[in-house]
Amino acid sequence: MVPCRFTALKFSLGWSITPLARRVAGDQVGSMLKKITVEELTLGMHLHELCGGWLDHPFWKTQFVLTDPADLSKLRDSGITHCWIDLAKSRNGDAAAAEPSLSLAVAEVASVDESAAAPAAARETPFDEELRHAATLFRQSRAAVRSLLNEARMGRALDTSQCLRVVDDITASVWRNPGAMVSLARLKTHDDYSYMHSVAVCALMVALARQLGQDEAQARAAGLAGLLHDIGKSCMPLGVLNKPGRLSSEEYSLIQTHPARGHELLSKSGLGDDLALDVCLHHHERPDGRGYPNRLADAQISLVAKMGAVCDVYDAITSNRPYKSGWDPAESIAQMADWSKNGQFDPAVFQTFAKSLGIYPVGSLVRMQSGRLGVVTEQNPQTLLKPKVKVFFSTSSQLHIPPEVLDLAHMGCSDRIIGRESNRHWKFKQLDELWAGPEVLQKVMRPA
Repeated sequence: MVPCRFTALKFSLGWSITPLARRVAGDQVGSMLKKITVEELTLGMHLHELCGGWLDHPFWKTQFVLTDPADLSKLRDSGITHCWIDLAKSRNGDAAAAEPSLSLAVAEVASVDESAAAPAAARETPFDEELRHAATLFRQSRAAVRSLLNEARMGRALDTSQCLRVVDDITASVWRNPGAMVSLARLKTHDDYSYMHSVAVCALMVALARQLGQDEAQARAAGLAGLLHDIGKSCMPLGVLNKPGRLSSEEYSLIQTHPARGHELLSKSGLGDDLALDVCLHHHERPDGRGYPNRLADAQISLVAKMGAVCDVYDAITSNRPYKSGWDPAESIAQMADWSKNGQFDPAVFQTFAKSLGIYPVGSLVRMQSGRLGVVTEQNPQTLLKPKVKVFFSTSSQLHIPPEVLDLAHMGCSDRIIGRESNRHWKFKQLDELWAGPEVLQKVMRPA
């Protein structure tokens, strides 16, 4: 165990990260997937994943055999420098593995030591049951946080008791079942983002703290820090916060003052403890020293601030905003794996975060070996690669099929996930209803 201590919290936390790809994903990760430069690509290779954002490359999909010289030329001109190929599916490869290829996210996340990052308590409440409870809590939290931020915007005293009740309820929900509240918190209307982003980061922080082995009181403290991390945005002009387009350099400089403004606000109100103050001020710092406001690097950033950075970005990129649609959860985890390698996140914290959600988080669109498409409805805590999936579409017939829930961890289930899919291509409108159910979705999305 590697002890980690940050004095503001006044408790220590230990975890260890070791390569466990054989245990989590099987030896096939190393033998089937290979990372190469784009210049090394040749016709006949099976392109598995591109190392870059989806806007950076010329293809709507990435998993196919390169047969057209024009495609190869486009890729080399795109600015993408590296990619992953699947040797087993390449026409000029000699690998003959029997297992299907795994996504880049698996290769990046599968090194988490499951025993060292075990949750603090076993799940007790069934997912469906806790989902219904979390939907009610979701609406109550939305009203409480809206009131809190409006009070802050008008310069009034902040209601400490209201914040603590929200954090207590969210922590209790995550402790009963970590997936329910975390999954629901991603669902927001455009108008709700400013309020519900704080609720979502609170839930994600509690779930991550739990995965790191913290007890319920410690996770509650992390949750309060998550709830208050963006309170400085209440000091920002609404026209800048909600601008449907790229910010000017002056506007971006203004937004970069929100951590310091929030820290000042919390210090004066007495609402936040040392932990909340730390996360509020430092959740935009990066291990590579390129963050703000203080350009801290690596060991200068506390563990809890590194946790806040990961949770903040995940919710931001998976949420629908007035000017863009959110990314698919699994797609977001894969993209954040790339960003982690490039210095944006602490690798150990990111890996444990990914494990807390699952490689294929609830709500992810996935392709099955059978050719069907499905949406992940629930995690199986014993295996990252075998969640419960509701299949609903046949790629062979290009038609919807009667929905069927598959427990991929069940011995009798012969189907399996072979990759993630982007709904930007498929444009299915009912994905959230498929995993959450119409009653829960209506309660969550109905205006307060």
